[in-house]
Amino acid sequence: MSTPFVTECDAYRTVAQAIEYLQDHAREQPRLADIAARVGMSEFHFQRRFSEWAGISPKRFLQFLTKEYAKEALRNREDVLGAAYAAGLSSPGRLHDLLVTCEAVSPGEQRSQGAGVVIAYGFHATPFGECLIATTARGICRLAFVGAVGRDAEIEELRRGWPRAQLSRNQGATEVLVSTIFDPAHCGKPLHLWVRGSNFQIKVWEALLRIAPGDLASYDQVARAVGHPRASRAVGAAVGSNPVAVLIPCHRVIRKAGDFGDYRWGLTRKRALVGREAAAREAGSRPALSAA
Repeated sequence: MSTPFVTECDAYRTVAQAIEYLQDHAREQPRLADIAARVGMSEFHFQRRFSEWAGISPKRFLQFLTKEYAKEALRNREDVLGAAYAAGLSSPGRLHDLLVTCEAVSPGEQRSQGAGVVIAYGFHATPFGECLIATTARGICRLAFVGAVGRDAEIEELRRGWPRAQLSRNQGATEVLVSTIFDPAHCGKPLHLWVRGSNFQIKVWEALLRIAPGDLASYDQVARAVGHPRASRAVGAAVGSNPVAVLIPCHRVIRKAGDFGDYRWGLTRKRALVGREAAAREAGSRPALSAA
């Protein structure tokens, strides 16, 4: 496990505490000193750690998590998802500058429950906490964040999805994938996903690939994009059953009123993902500073 990811994982715990405190005390508009005290750090060290993790100040980061910002993002992106979807579901999605493609497990392969499939998995630190990632010769089949339930529960969840597959822990094979996913500076080959789901779930997950980093979409917008405008509840269920966090960006789907809604890996983590992507997008849109 490389040192930078250990550092970022530790930083995430501080950021998560700060986000929770900010959300709980949003009406009070807490000062930097209040937030730093909550996470047990000096103002200077907290500001530095948060800014290193997010790329922006805590105050600016919080603006990306407001309902007003979310509602404006939905208005601005009203036609983007539909246009991208109309361009074809076979077109790849993007994670920073990385291409992501998705393939569905066939009905016959679903019935076999993973017989003959070897799944390599590993646990790794990331900027959003520890994750389990699992991959096959056909592509990544699971990416999940490890919560309070612990590693064993995540392995059991993986096994329930692929009961007849051979599971093999292989940190070396999966570390390369984690580096590619969570380090924008790491230029790797396009990532391929191989996922189990119903036809409707696959259609929704492929639509999510069209939502660019820094963009948001509502459940209603996704429902319209997949041709089922009255199926926002079913879309919500499909979003909630997504087996591959981040790469299938279910964290970019929120309620039409601007509320962030739920997230199977925790609402605080969803806010962290959305905020950091918005910060990266803003930084990328700034003009480069000329040399002195």
